[in-house]
Amino acid sequence: MNIGGKIKRLRIANQLTLEELANRSELTKGFLSQVERNLTSPSIATLEDILEALGTSLHEFFDERQEEQIVFKKDDYFINTQDDYMISYIVPNAQKNDMEPILIELEKDKMSMEMEPHDGEEFGYVISGKIKLHYGPKALTVKKGETFYLTGNRTHYLENCGEGRAKVIWISTPPLF
Repeated sequence: MNIGGKIKRLRIANQLTLEELANRSELTKGFLSQVERNLTSPSIATLEDILEALGTSLHEFFDERQEEQIVFKKDDYFINTQDDYMISYIVPNAQKNDMEPILIELEKDKMSMEMEPHDGEEFGYVISGKIKLHYGPKALTVKKGETFYLTGNRTHYLENCGEGRAKVIWISTPPLF
């Protein structure tokens, strides 16, 4: 780990000059400059003083876990185009999560993949168009602005029964797509 570089990034993020950090941590500006350039290493006690002045702790400073991504943009999506439909994986690597949302787009008179019976549940929201939800022996019409919720214990799939393209947010738990 580049301790000096990380201290410098924290100092800049806190909009502090070297002199201001020196005053807050009761250290010299020259010593802090050497630490930031990795010319010297602070003791644990001194590092704690620096980090306290920067509003963090040893634990947070050395925690190298990547911060969880919460917001995803279109550039993050993975798109899989099939002959009859297009799936946009709108939360990348969602297979590691408890649920997996996708955006599925179906052209007129086209069907989605057929989902075999499985443990879990699914939720769908029709953004545009009109679909038929085939759930076991039932065929249920779901229009723009309507939702569906089902258990995965029956074979099921979507069919576009509208006049144009249908778009559906489809969420499954556990991840299946």
